[in-house]
Amino acid sequence: MIEPFQKAIPLLNRIERAGFEAYFVGGSVRDYLLNKPIEDVDIATSAEPEEIKSIFSKTVDVGIEHGTVLVLFEGESYEVTTFRSEGKYEDFRRPKQVTFIRSLREDLQRRDFTMNAIAMTKEGKLIDPFFGQADLDHQIIRTVGNPEERFREDALRMMRAIRFVSQLAFRLEKHTERAIQKNGHLLEHIAVERKLAEFKKLLNGKNRAEALNLLVRLQLYRFLPGLNNFAQQIEQVAQYVNHTDLRGEDIWILLGITSKLDNLNPLLKEWKLSNKEIKMIRTVYEAYEERRRRKEWTKELIFRFGPEFCIRAEQIYCAAHGEKNSESAEKLHQIYASLPIKNRSELAVTGNDLMGWHSRSGGPWIKETLEKIERAVINGEVENDKASIKGWLDS
Repeated sequence: MIEPFQKAIPLLNRIERAGFEAYFVGGSVRDYLLNKPIEDVDIATSAEPEEIKSIFSKTVDVGIEHGTVLVLFEGESYEVTTFRSEGKYEDFRRPKQVTFIRSLREDLQRRDFTMNAIAMTKEGKLIDPFFGQADLDHQIIRTVGNPEERFREDALRMMRAIRFVSQLAFRLEKHTERAIQKNGHLLEHIAVERKLAEFKKLLNGKNRAEALNLLVRLQLYRFLPGLNNFAQQIEQVAQYVNHTDLRGEDIWILLGITSKLDNLNPLLKEWKLSNKEIKMIRTVYEAYEERRRRKEWTKELIFRFGPEFCIRAEQIYCAAHGEKNSESAEKLHQIYASLPIKNRSELAVTGNDLMGWHSRSGGPWIKETLEKIERAVINGEVENDKASIKGWLDS
């Protein structure tokens, strides 16, 4: 058994010595069986939250009403959740009530997909009542039990299913797929922030082209913020990203390009992206537009946007126009490194210098003159020192 599990075995031993059951569950077991990196090890137990808190001295009530206690143990933190059954769901997202139980099988039965409903003992033995391992072997995403019931309980599971298509390159089981197509409208009840979290993961998956096409084919796009009329555009973007290494956030720009949006802000704000994310995406979009308009990367553009944004804009341009990258990342970095200044603060002159030289008060002319000097310095028309710049202005 690999290290993340090995390290947690003493924790399971302590729970078992107290007279309770404890197992590894969920995504960590799935990823272990897929030979993927494991980030967090989650543990399910027959012990109730107060019983767990009596076993361990350091705990945090992170979700105790749903049976989850964070246990701080030997320098690590583990979410330990009591076996539970869930009552009727409200708002298509949360159960109205949670009942703590002593049955592992019933706990696994409430989970979303068979591949996430596998438990593992500390010895590495799998407990797999819903044949999740077989679905992993056949690369199938299948709900535990009736898919319509699972999606009516928690509509976000439909987005999770498409996200797993993107991340794992699996396919949807036919009944699961039909249920998604039938119940997509339930996503209207889900908070934008939760849909965004799944959509971001989808955009970064290795099979995101197929996932984007599924959003259209299964009509889910109609219930995503701002994308109701974007069917053709999403399919076009899917073609663009099929053979590219674009970052997930750059796909927003491709959506803007295919939709001929002059301003991406309304769409990004509807998705409730952070101001920092919106600013970054907007900057790359501006760099792309300059690349498209000028047909090349000038020293001025590389100075203005910096090499990283230019590289991303170049990748987007080539994806959208079916071209190979005409400017390598190395070349753009070399051009940037050769620039005599990297930002305006490095100019040898200031607005005060200009006012003194020309005996004029401040005004728009200062900004215009500094930009003129900046361009001249960047393009090698004048040395970046006060005497040279003054002489160049006076000539």
